[in-house]
Amino acid sequence: MFSKILIANRGEIAVRVIKTCRRMGIKTVVVYSEADADSLAVEMADEAVFIGPAPAAQSYLVADKIIAACKQTGAQAVHPGFGFLSEKAEFAQRCADEGVVFIGPNPKAIEAMGDKIESKKFASAAKVNTVPGHIGEIDDTAHAVRIAEEIGYPVMIKASAGGGGKGIRVAHDRKDVEEGFPAVRAEAKGAFGDDRIFIEKFITSPRHIEIQVLGDKHGNVVHLFERECSIQRRNQKVIEEAPSPLLDEATRAAMGAQAVALAQAVGYDSAGTVEFVAGQDKSFYFLEMNTRLQVEHPVTELITGLDLVEQMIRVAYGEKLAFGQGDLKIKGWAVESRIYAEDPYRKFLPSIGRLVRYEPPVEGDTAEGCKVRNDAGVREGDEISMFYDPMISKLCTWAPTRAQAVAGMARALEDFHIEGLGQNVPFLAAVMDQERFKSGELATSYIADEFPEGFTGVEPTPFQTDVMTAVAAHMHRTLAARAREAGNGLAAPLSRTEWAVFVGKTRRAVALSEEGGALKVRILDEDRALTLETVDWRPGKALYRGRLNGEPFTATVQPAGEGFVIRHRAARRAVLVLTPLSADLHQRLPEKQAPDTSKMVISPMPGLVVSMDVAVGQTVREGEVVCIIEAMKMQNIIRAEREGVVKTVGAKSGDPVAADEVLVEFV
Repeated sequence: MFSKILIANRGEIAVRVIKTCRRMGIKTVVVYSEADADSLAVEMADEAVFIGPAPAAQSYLVADKIIAACKQTGAQAVHPGFGFLSEKAEFAQRCADEGVVFIGPNPKAIEAMGDKIESKKFASAAKVNTVPGHIGEIDDTAHAVRIAEEIGYPVMIKASAGGGGKGIRVAHDRKDVEEGFPAVRAEAKGAFGDDRIFIEKFITSPRHIEIQVLGDKHGNVVHLFERECSIQRRNQKVIEEAPSPLLDEATRAAMGAQAVALAQAVGYDSAGTVEFVAGQDKSFYFLEMNTRLQVEHPVTELITGLDLVEQMIRVAYGEKLAFGQGDLKIKGWAVESRIYAEDPYRKFLPSIGRLVRYEPPVEGDTAEGCKVRNDAGVREGDEISMFYDPMISKLCTWAPTRAQAVAGMARALEDFHIEGLGQNVPFLAAVMDQERFKSGELATSYIADEFPEGFTGVEPTPFQTDVMTAVAAHMHRTLAARAREAGNGLAAPLSRTEWAVFVGKTRRAVALSEEGGALKVRILDEDRALTLETVDWRPGKALYRGRLNGEPFTATVQPAGEGFVIRHRAARRAVLVLTPLSADLHQRLPEKQAPDTSKMVISPMPGLVVSMDVAVGQTVREGEVVCIIEAMKMQNIIRAEREGVVKTVGAKSGDPVAADEVLVEFV
C-alpha cells in the first residue's frame, strides 16, 4: 500500500481523506493557500506545503505546484477530492507522466465522461437515453438564443466543465438567455478556467437521482445503489438521501445496470457517479457523469458500510474489488444536510465571517436509535472565506427507516449551534418538518415550490410555543435569582408566581412552581400545565436542552434588549417575561418603524464588486442592472427596484463591500 498520499484539496474533503488515511496507516500531505494556513486540514496532516495566494486559480488549480509538492515530500499518490483538479484529464495524465499515482479514474475515462459535452456525445453513441439538447460548443449569446428557441423553453444553460452547482442557469425566455449565457460563461471561466457552454431542455418537475459506481483496474465495475439529490437551490444540492423514496427494485436495478454499462464502456476504474434526471413516473435520462468522489458520498457509505475513500485508494494501488454486485445490500436509510455559510433570511446569500461559536451535535449512536455523522473541515474560531465554497459541514443521520432518519436529522439540527455568520440550519430544519418532505414527494423545484417568497422562518407549532414559554419563564426566574443573590435591588421578587409571557405578540398568563426538581408552568389562560425538566443549561449558554412533558428538545436562546430570542428548529420568536402590570404598559407602546431605504441600493451580501454599471447623474429605470457582486464563486446581479436619478455611488469595480453597505443612492 502507499506510504504517503498528497491531498490536492482543502476544507472538509481534505479532512475526510486524512481520516481514512490515518486508519489505513498512510501518511498525509496537504497543500494550502494563504487563506487556509491555519485550517484544520493543515493541523491534522503529517505534512503541509504552501502553494500560493487565496484565489484558486493561483493555488489549488495550478498543477505545477501540486506536482512540485509531491516531489518535495515524496508523496506517491494524489487524492484530488472534489472540485479543483479532480476532473481534469490533463492533470491525471500529468501525474502519470511524473510517476505519481492519481487516485481517481484514468485520463481517458475522465476525458470521455468528465466533460459534459463529450459525455453526452458518448452516451448518445452508446444508445443511452439523454435529455434533448444541443451537443456541441456555442459561439456567443446570439448563437445561444437561436439554440434555445430551437429546443424550446425552458432550457438549462450549463458550463461544460461545471460541477458543484456552479455555472448553471435555467432560462424561461429570450431575455433569460441573453443575461444568463454571459453570466454562466463568466462563472465557468472564473471557477473552472473553461468557458465552454452547452444548452439542453429543462424537464419540469424532475427529480435528480444519481448512481454511485465503483470500478477497479481489472475490469470489474459495481454500483452502490442510488442517491436522491432533488432538494436543490440554484442548482446546488442542499439535502441528499440514500436510497431514493421514488425507486422500486426494478427501476433501481435498471438505473444501476445502465450506469455500470456506461462505466464499463469507458474502462472506468475508480469511484464515480452517473447522474440521471428522473420523471415522477420513474422514467429516467442520463444527465452527466461526475468522474470523482461526490460531496454526498457519506449517505452511500452509511447504507452500504463501505468507505469510498478507502476503496478509491485500494483501486488506485491496483487491488481488485473485494466484492461483487451480489454482495452489496442496502441497509437502512441515510440523510445528509449541507450546512452552508449563507443567510436563509436574506435569500440564501453567502455570509462571510468567523465561526465565533461552532458546536455540532455529538457524533455516534443516539438514544432514539439513530446514528449521527458530521463531516467538517472547520473548528470554532475559523474564518469562512469569500474565495471558496460556503460549506461549513455535512451533517448525516442513519436509521433503519426513512422516517426515523428524517426525525433523527431534525433532532441533530436542533443540536447544531453556530454564531458569527449566517447559516442555513433553521431552513434545513424547516424542510425536515414539512409533510411533503416526509412523504418523499420531491422535485428539483421543491424549494421554489415550498418557499416561493424566500425563507422567513415558520410559525411556531403549539409545542414550540409551549417550549418558548416554559424556557423563557425558567431563564427569567434563574436570572432573577442570580440578581437577587448579587444584591441587585431592582431584581424582581422571587415570591411572585404569576407572570405574563409574550411569545412574539401572543400574551400568555403563566404561574410557576417547583415540583420534584422540575418547573411546573401553568398556562392560566388555557387551564393546563407544562412540566419542564432542564437537562443542560446555565446562564450564558446558547443551547437549552430539556424535556417538556417528557419530550426532549434543544432550543437556541439569546439575550435580547428586552427578554430573549428563542429558536426551536425553524421557529424563532422574541420572548418577553413581565409582571402583569408591566405587560399592560408594554402593549401600549407604539411599534418601532423600520428605516426608509427605498432610495438606496444596498449590498445583500459581503463580496467583491465585479462591475458598477451606473454613475452619478444617470437615470436608472426599474429592473436595470446597477452592479454585480461576487462571493464564494457566485455572481449576484443587483437591480434597481425603482426608477430614479443616481445621487451617489458608494463603490467601484474591485472594491470589497459588506452586507447592508449602501452601493447607490437615488435623488
